[in-house]
Amino acid sequence: MTSLVAMSQTAQEQRIIDLSKKKFQWMIAMNFDSLESVLDDRMVFIHSNGWPETKTEFINDIKSGKLRYKSIEVVEASARMYQGSAVIIGRGKFKVALDGKDLDLELKYTEFYIQKNGKWLLASRHANRLQ
Repeated sequence: MTSLVAMSQTAQEQRIIDLSKKKFQWMIAMNFDSLESVLDDRMVFIHSNGWPETKTEFINDIKSGKLRYKSIEVVEASARMYQGSAVIIGRGKFKVALDGKDLDLELKYTEFYIQKNGKWLLASRHANRLQ
């Protein structure tokens, strides 16, 4: 019985990691409908320079071109599940343009997901530069 519980938890953890990776793909592709569907309305997105953004600000900055995600390579990611929530700890290489200036960043990030109406939503994200 214990092994079945552990396998189930692992499957849940992998699903939330996969969702996080899809979110990154949507950020690069500027797939706003999909991106908006995975962000909680009260989300706070804290960039590696300490810049906080709400869901609306984050989406608008990508739409306007102020913030452009060129590529994201997830190097490692792990998830911990809790009742109705999940925490992802990850590390990745992010190629972005901010106000037209190209940046290559290696980041460690934490994402906090909540489950609402049967859907997983990103409620908070915080990143720190490793370089």
